[in-house]
Amino acid sequence: MTLTPEIRQYLIVTGNYWAFTLTDGALRMLVVLHFHKLGYSPIEIAFLFLFYEFFGVVTNLVGGWLGARLGLNNTMNIGLALQIIALSMLLVPSTALTVPWVMAAQALSGIAKDLNKMSAKSSIKLLVPDDAQSTLYKWVAILTGSKNTLKGIGFFMGGLLLFYLEFQGAIAVMASTLVIVWLFSILNLKKELGKSKSKPKFSQIFSKSRTINILSAARLFLFGARDVWFVVALPVYLATVFHWNHWQVGGFLALWIIIYGIIQTLAPHLTGKRKKNIPSGRTAFIWAGALAIVPAIIAFVLNANVAPEFALIIGLFIFGALFAVNSSLHSYLIVSYASRDGVSLDVGFYYMANAMGRLLGTILSGWIYQIYGLTACLLISTFFILLAALLSAMLPKNNSDI
Repeated sequence: MTLTPEIRQYLIVTGNYWAFTLTDGALRMLVVLHFHKLGYSPIEIAFLFLFYEFFGVVTNLVGGWLGARLGLNNTMNIGLALQIIALSMLLVPSTALTVPWVMAAQALSGIAKDLNKMSAKSSIKLLVPDDAQSTLYKWVAILTGSKNTLKGIGFFMGGLLLFYLEFQGAIAVMASTLVIVWLFSILNLKKELGKSKSKPKFSQIFSKSRTINILSAARLFLFGARDVWFVVALPVYLATVFHWNHWQVGGFLALWIIIYGIIQTLAPHLTGKRKKNIPSGRTAFIWAGALAIVPAIIAFVLNANVAPEFALIIGLFIFGALFAVNSSLHSYLIVSYASRDGVSLDVGFYYMANAMGRLLGTILSGWIYQIYGLTACLLISTFFILLAALLSAMLPKNNSDI
């Protein structure tokens, strides 16, 4: 079978994204396990990733502008190169792996990750005709869902590599593999992909589209709602209250992310693809409303102390399934709403809001849990999702209104 140029480019973009995601997930698990072994508390470990999230905000804001000026092929390859450098920074002797050094490496990895993600998501817009929205939704869902599934697999891979090769050996294998992917990408990824016909000014990094601003705000609260209890509060709660060991916590969260990613790829079928329904603002509002109920129920059950372990596990998987659909819907809508010329500007701004939500959630997760506990984190999650739902209600009711 002969593949069209568009399909070949999509496969290269997706392959780059997959390779990067595996190393990203594995690196996170390597850092968590290694520093846990050195005696760091879960909250201290979470703060190692603070720069990772912070620089995601900056990168998405500036990265969209760079993509429009340099081309998405270049920003994707720059992201791969920066991840190789970040991994190489961790090859220093163990005595040199100080907290500031690891935070710096994580900051570079955060920049790399968001350059790579922005480039991958923006590229799809240019590889699908404007009149093929169903295909666009399917491709976005596959890219988004497979990324999260592979991130979960990366968690397992990180633990496996650490067990067999130790920290530095694991890092060396990942860096070497990524060098091969990077060289292949430089040689095969289409030049000028996503390069704007005009040279956008730096002031254009902020979106002037009301629709994209509303969707970006909804995305901020949606991901803040997830991370406010998932990043720090949940792992610490599982370890201290349910007395799960380190491998049980890591394995469970990895499994959750893998299933979450699989459901993301199925989102087009779950939201009515068979009936030829194209998602709209109304679709996003309905699914966000359904999601808001879950953390509220989990908080109520935990507070009542009725089979808390069973309720939390079941609730987590229901939350993950609904959140996966919400995330895929948003990912499709931003690519659909984005302007074709300079698409990375709109996508970059949107993922800046995504990173801002994750940063907000990460900070609140440690702070609120330490003072008020998991129930309070779940109630804040509910409030954030309701805000996301209200904002989604302000989006166009169908795509012809854009």
